[in-house]
Amino acid sequence: MDFIDEKIEEYAFNHTSYEGDLLKQLEEETYEKLEIPQMTTGRIEARLLKLLARLVNARRILEIGTFAGYSALSMAEALPEEGELITCEMDPEAIVVAKKYFGMSAHGKKIRLMEGPALDSLKSISGQFDMAFIDADKENYSNYYEAILPMIRSGGLIAVDNVLWSGRVLNPIDKSDKAIHQFNEQVIQDERVESVLLTVRDGLNCIVKN
Repeated sequence: MDFIDEKIEEYAFNHTSYEGDLLKQLEEETYEKLEIPQMTTGRIEARLLKLLARLVNARRILEIGTFAGYSALSMAEALPEEGELITCEMDPEAIVVAKKYFGMSAHGKKIRLMEGPALDSLKSISGQFDMAFIDADKENYSNYYEAILPMIRSGGLIAVDNVLWSGRVLNPIDKSDKAIHQFNEQVIQDERVESVLLTVRDGLNCIVKN
C-alpha cells in the first residue's frame, strides 16, 4: 500500500475524525499480538465505513473477515441499538482479540461473530442486509460477492477492500493479483449493480445493488 504519497496519507489521517480510545487501543494490540497487523482497517477506511453505514441507514450489516474487529466495531457505531452486525472469521488468534474488544465496547452487543469458513457460515445466515463489507481471502472474492448479493436489499451497499492490491492489479501475476483483477472486472460488467472504485488506502470498491 505504498502507491499513495505518504505526506498526503498523513494529511488525510490528521483530517479524519478520531476513532476513539478503544479502537486506538485495539489497533495497538493488533500490532503487538497478531501476524500481518497491517490488515487492520485503520482510521480513514473505518471512519468511511461508518459514514457509509449511516448514509444507507443500515440496520443489518454482514462482514466477511473480522480480523481483530476494528471494522466491525466501527460500523456497529452507526447501527441503532436494535441493529445487528454479523461478522465471519476463521483465525482463532484474531477471534480472541476481536471478542475481547467486542466485550469492552458499548456497541459489542450488536455484533455476532461466526467462526469458521465464511462460505460455510453464509449458508446458515438468513434475512436481508442493508450493507456488507468483504475483506477476507482474495481468491474467494467473487464467491463471496455472488453469495452476498442476493442478501442485500435494493439500494444496499457492498464495500470490498484491497481492490487495488498495492497496484498489482495493473500487472496481475500471482493468484491473488488475478483474483482481485477478475473480481473488479466482474463487478464493472454486472448490470445488477452500480459501482465506484475508490483509491482509499488499498482500494475500496463501493457497490450499490440496483
